[in-house]
Amino acid sequence: DDAQKKEEQTLPKATVSKLIKEMLPKDVRCANDARDLILECCVEFIHLVSSEANEICNKESKKTIAPEHVLKALKVLGFDDYVDDVGDAYERHKTESQDVPKRSRKLEDTGMSPEELARQQAALFARARSHFEQIQQHNAV
Repeated sequence: DDAQKKEEQTLPKATVSKLIKEMLPKDVRCANDARDLILECCVEFIHLVSSEANEICNKESKKTIAPEHVLKALKVLGFDDYVDDVGDAYERHKTESQDVPKRSRKLEDTGMSPEELARQQAALFARARSHFEQIQQHNAV
């Protein structure tokens, strides 16, 4: 159970490996043990910052951790040197995410109720199933 919980509270190894590889010179490799240690440090750092941000959020009687809480948490934890870079990265993220198309509202814009959409979907599945069965019967002959 502890192993499963630990597995759920980690970062993808491939992502961490890619980040490490991008930071290192081409002729330098990172041992698997070192990569795993860096991964554990990242997870611990995330826990530390999010826990502190949550405390700040609670003190302000807020229910949602906001970017400002994360920046305050970094200062409280002594990571003042990173606050400007993190703030800049957040601003870039906001700008870049504005360019990403929003989720499709195609189904919501049909003017049909969820029940009518479900009926249409069921009819499509029934037709597909019938077509598939006809092909199966034809192939069996």
